[in-house]
Amino acid sequence: MEERGLADVAAQLYALPFDEFVAERTVAAKDAAATKDRFFAADVRSLPKPSVAAWAVNMLTARRPEVVRELAALGQSMRAAQSALDAPELRRLGQERRQLLVSAVKAAQAVAEDLGRKISGTIAAEVEETLRAATADEGAAAAVQSGRLLRGLSADGVDVVDLSGAVALPGLVVPPRGPSLRPPAERTGTSGGAGTPATKDADQPRLRAVRPDTRKSTPSAVERARALLKDAEEASSAAATEAREHQEELASATMQASELTDTVRQLREQLARCEQELTAARKRRELATARAQQSARAAARAVRTADLARERVLRLGNTPDS
Repeated sequence: MEERGLADVAAQLYALPFDEFVAERTVAAKDAAATKDRFFAADVRSLPKPSVAAWAVNMLTARRPEVVRELAALGQSMRAAQSALDAPELRRLGQERRQLLVSAVKAAQAVAEDLGRKISGTIAAEVEETLRAATADEGAAAAVQSGRLLRGLSADGVDVVDLSGAVALPGLVVPPRGPSLRPPAERTGTSGGAGTPATKDADQPRLRAVRPDTRKSTPSAVERARALLKDAEEASSAAATEAREHQEELASATMQASELTDTVRQLREQLARCEQELTAARKRRELATARAQQSARAAARAVRTADLARERVLRLGNTPDS
């Protein structure tokens, strides 16, 4: 019961925003010390703070659990196809996994940003690797779905993911129940007709995937290598196509920039000529204004002179001859 109570406390702590974990753990430990024995409080205080990548995965599990469940289900399908040596299905599922991982990482980034923490490219890559591991191993899927992940996971091209120190309270994590890959005798719970359970420990809480003791139908190393090669070739082809598209976009942008540079240069030259012409036009306007004013004054003087001459003529015409 005490372990279950500790799991409840852990569930609350590992669902918190990243920067609130330590302070809330301290509060929880004090509350535990006040209501339970000091050993329980010490257990609460010893709950490790997760890495940023593990925290992002925990937040994805807490707030977008359907994304994690879809990846876990895909992992079960991939293991079933691998067991059946179904190479075409493995390739199809591999393509589906790539698409799901891209959308899952974006979802994790969005959830983290909603909680006030931006995920860098390096952390995003670690999140993707962790989610990829969850599709490769049932134990890893259980660790991710527990919401108590402490560090990132890596499949490293092997079937079983190293989960040591990867999750808080590992004894309470149970691998998800999916299609059994064990031989028929083991699925029926008998061995050699004795009628005793062949895999009694399969239902016990653990963090490792349920693996058959014998793998008669397991694909050979060559088959797995071919499937991995196919995935790598497809990824390489997609990357090459994307690179060509970016090169074409770069060439187009470079050409457009060159054309705009020429246009800007021509416009600047035209502007310089227009400014010179404007300066000359302003000078001509000033000169014309001065000449017009001078002419107006001269005309006014001429009018006054004519008026005076007219008045003189009138006076002389009205004066009797002496």
